[in-house]
Amino acid sequence: MRLSDLKAGSNTKQTLLLPVASHYPIEMTVICGSCPGKTLVVTAGVHGCEYVGIETLNRLKKELDPIDLSGRIILLPLVNPEGFYMGSKQIIPADGQNLNRTFPGDPEGTFSSRLAKLLEETLYPEADFLIDLHGGDVNEALTPLVFFPTTVSDALAAKASAAAASLSIPYRVASTAKNGLYSWAAQCGIPALLAERGERGLWCEDEVTACKRNIFELMAHLKIRPFSDTDLHQEEIRQAVYEEAPKNGFWYPAVSHAGQKLKKGTLLGTLKDIYGNEIFRCTAPFDGVVLYYTLSLGVKYKDPLIAYGRI
Repeated sequence: MRLSDLKAGSNTKQTLLLPVASHYPIEMTVICGSCPGKTLVVTAGVHGCEYVGIETLNRLKKELDPIDLSGRIILLPLVNPEGFYMGSKQIIPADGQNLNRTFPGDPEGTFSSRLAKLLEETLYPEADFLIDLHGGDVNEALTPLVFFPTTVSDALAAKASAAAASLSIPYRVASTAKNGLYSWAAQCGIPALLAERGERGLWCEDEVTACKRNIFELMAHLKIRPFSDTDLHQEEIRQAVYEEAPKNGFWYPAVSHAGQKLKKGTLLGTLKDIYGNEIFRCTAPFDGVVLYYTLSLGVKYKDPLIAYGRI
């Protein structure tokens, strides 16, 4: 059975396998509501150690009842099962690549690139809206946030931003990314978001509950399923800086936690060489908030150090 054969209004729930050449099958659960409506695609586990979204969708695929839906939900709880089972930070072990940096895909490329192409061809034509769930990996502190695309048409950006504003997530961040699952979907004309919850490669019941609430909020926004238990306190961030390591080194963050609000000029962290000599110092370029930062002591050239947004 093909994904395109499963239509909204059929009141069914089916599990399909993506046709990938791997020992690790990739499952998607297709929940077709009892009435016609929009199709929402929800993905998680692009990075195998970002657990909140994975656990959220693993529960929702069992809990959602087609009778309650107007439209169709396509859930992929584990896009990178090999990375999940092997505990690999941010990459697919088969080729060592970050799937979220390989879009658009290439059918003749590496495993990650072929998988990206398969996801494009399978999911994008079916989606009226797409949200990709992420979180702080094993080496990342992170405050909940949602990215929306800006390097798209004004109309598409407005649709994505309005959807992001419907979620009870504290920060809505404008993004210029183009090479990830959600951001390439936006380049292809599909309103899309990337939501981040959880940090340090951990998950807990509170975060899973909050992530489920965000999915219900988005479903309500798209008129797929009613939901009214929303408590919105959100700020939009139009300007953010993403500091990367200019060299290999020892990273010493100077902030206490993600979500910390700081004044312009506050030290964010320093990078030193093995002898303790300072290589790089980053300070807050404006009053703002720490979105996420790397916890690892050792970082290599171009590794992310800290993300900081203007508020």
